[in-house]
Amino acid sequence: MRILHTSDWHLGKRLMDRERLPEQIEALGEIAEICERERVELVLVAGDVFDTFLPPAEAEEVFFRAVKALAGEDRAVVIISGNHDDGRRLAAAAPLAGEEGVYIFGGAGTPSDTGTRPVHAAEAGENYIVIENAEGERVYINVLPYPNEARLKEDKTEESYAEKTLRWIRAGDARYDGSMPHILLSHLFVAGGSVSESERDIALGGARAVPAANLPAFGYTALGHLHRKQRAGERGYYSGSLLQYSFDEANTQKYVLLLETKGSDVSLAEEIPLKAGKKLVRLEARGAEDALALLGRYENCYLELTLHLSAPLTSAETAALRQANRGLVSLIARVENGERPSVVSRANLSAGELFEAYYRSKFAADPSPELKALFLRLLEAEA
Repeated sequence: MRILHTSDWHLGKRLMDRERLPEQIEALGEIAEICERERVELVLVAGDVFDTFLPPAEAEEVFFRAVKALAGEDRAVVIISGNHDDGRRLAAAAPLAGEEGVYIFGGAGTPSDTGTRPVHAAEAGENYIVIENAEGERVYINVLPYPNEARLKEDKTEESYAEKTLRWIRAGDARYDGSMPHILLSHLFVAGGSVSESERDIALGGARAVPAANLPAFGYTALGHLHRKQRAGERGYYSGSLLQYSFDEANTQKYVLLLETKGSDVSLAEEIPLKAGKKLVRLEARGAEDALALLGRYENCYLELTLHLSAPLTSAETAALRQANRGLVSLIARVENGERPSVVSRANLSAGELFEAYYRSKFAADPSPELKALFLRLLEAEA
């Protein structure tokens, strides 16, 4: 069986003031074409379908059209919710979606299926699904949407998050007998993973990190959450996001991952690059004149330009830079006194440091310790 792994679509996500839904539509169409070309029978979507709990209606329409195209006439699609998704809202269409070969896991309940399609659910429960193709080949999928106590209706205990996650993973394997290929489909932050600026502070100081040792040592683990394609442990893989969503992902190629089953095993067969979507480019220049020449070299891209200046930009210079390239979405002017300042990436800041920086930008003062502590407690409760 040929299987495609994708994740982190973030439908409805914008880049500052720029609408990116047309690019997302293009990229999802490209994935549907890949499915046809590569004779894919099963598509796995590892969470963060939407960018917010309440996505715009346009993003929801794109989602329904995309998954219908991915399922086609003879494929199955298995989708889980991520931390950006409202799991119950995402899974609300599950009773109808099963008739189209689309199985959505987000809240409680088991996806339904008519069993009349060539590739369909032969068996399913709240935390697993067995997909069977027309030749009778089967694959067992341990399904773990973004896990937290609220979604799983558990009280907080002395048990660590890593311990809970391991228990939840093992619960999804309760019906697995070793006779077929095994996939863990989840939305997790595996400790040591490379984080992008476009991902909100997912580590929470390590509280929500899962050790790679928690992942199964067999089969394949299809992960979502991190936006760069990367490996997690021996058999875990992040496919990465649909598009480049932050400027620290500039020059980062986006992919979908093609898997193949052989007997009772499943493995990564190919990393297929995606071509759709505008590229994000980070530029630096000294002075407006050099910047104008530089901006003219990049077309059909989104640009972040850092200018190192000896004096502030005039309004005329700013306007000229904006007009030189309509793809310029971020202009950072740094007035220097002979030395180039170091630039600290937001990806390296903790949730508390990000909150302090935001508060200072709004109120020109530091937040009180009590306010910062309240913010961190609320953030952890939502995670």
